[in-house]
Amino acid sequence: MSVGNDEDGATPRRRRRSWTTDEKRRIVDESLEDGAPIAEVARRHDLNANQLFTWRRQFGVEPADLKELPPILPVTIARATAAEDSDPRSSGQMEIVLPEGDRIIVWADVEAAALTRVLKALARR
Repeated sequence: MSVGNDEDGATPRRRRRSWTTDEKRRIVDESLEDGAPIAEVARRHDLNANQLFTWRRQFGVEPADLKELPPILPVTIARATAAEDSDPRSSGQMEIVLPEGDRIIVWADVEAAALTRVLKALARR
């Protein structure tokens, strides 16, 4: 008999989990906490993120991203000056200028997750 098989040799099927309305509400509420990533909340409860989005719709929760879309900002690509071309630190560098005038300088080796956290934090303020 191989591992993971029933006594008759058949591979067992994964049982479908049943959630009570209270459990669904608690998980949806957890997903609405400030900064709570949907995928992480779903994983914590052994749940598919798509199912969590379905529950959120069932409870009348509108995606926050659709309610408060940030404005589309113009992007300008400027040519590097001779001084910047000779500076090895400036290669692979990007500058993000926010509407309020704040500037974020990002180098090519920035971790995407870290940059995402910074941008989300700035969007909430």
